[in-house]
Amino acid sequence: MKTRDKILFSSLELFNERGERNVTTNHIAAHLAISPGNLYYHFRNKSDIIYEIFLEYEALVDYYLRIPDDRLLTLEDLAFYLESVFDGLWSYRFLHRDLEFLLDSDGRLRVRYRDFTNRCLGAINTIFAKMGEAGIIQGQPEELRSAMSLNVWLVITNWMAFLRTAHASENGPSLSLTELKQGIYQVLTLEIPYLTPGFREDVMALREKYRPRLPEPAV
Repeated sequence: MKTRDKILFSSLELFNERGERNVTTNHIAAHLAISPGNLYYHFRNKSDIIYEIFLEYEALVDYYLRIPDDRLLTLEDLAFYLESVFDGLWSYRFLHRDLEFLLDSDGRLRVRYRDFTNRCLGAINTIFAKMGEAGIIQGQPEELRSAMSLNVWLVITNWMAFLRTAHASENGPSLSLTELKQGIYQVLTLEIPYLTPGFREDVMALREKYRPRLPEPAV
C-alpha cells in the first residue's frame, strides 16, 4: 500500500475511533510512524485528508445505489440497498457524527455533500418508483415519492445521532454496527402504509430482523 493510501486508511480508523476533532495530523503521522513532513508531502492539511476520505465514501454509496434498469426490483435488492448503505455509514461513521462541523469547516466539502445528498435523494426516489413497478408498494405521485425519499434520508443520516444521544449509555455514547443497522427497521416502517397485500408479509418479516432493542429511557 502506498504511503498516501496508508494515510487515508489510518486517518479513517483514527477519526472513527476518537472523533475527527480529537485527531491531529501529528497523531496520524505518529500512528503511521512517519514524519509530519512526509504526511504534508501527500496532504497539505487535515481538511484535505477528510475531503479525500469523503470522496471514497461518496463513490462507495454511488456504487451501492446503482439501480437495475433491465428488470424489476426485488426484495433482495431492497435488503441489499439498506444493508449496504448502513455498512457505509458504519465504515465512515465519523463523517455523520461530526457532519455539521465538517461542512462548516470546508466549503469544498459543503458543496460536494450537497450534491451527494441530492443524488442520493434521486436514487431513493427511483427505488420507490421501481418498488411501485414491481408491485411491492402502491404507485405514488412524484410529490409523495419525493417526500418519502426525504423522510428515508433523514432517518438514515440521523439514526446514529439518535442512538448517541437519546439512548447513550452511562459509559458514554458507544455504538455497534448491529445497533446502527436497527435503523433499517425505521426505514421499512415508513413504507408500511404503502405496501401491497402480496408483499406485506415478506416486507414485515424483513423489517422484524432489524427490530431495535433499545433500553427504556430514564424517567
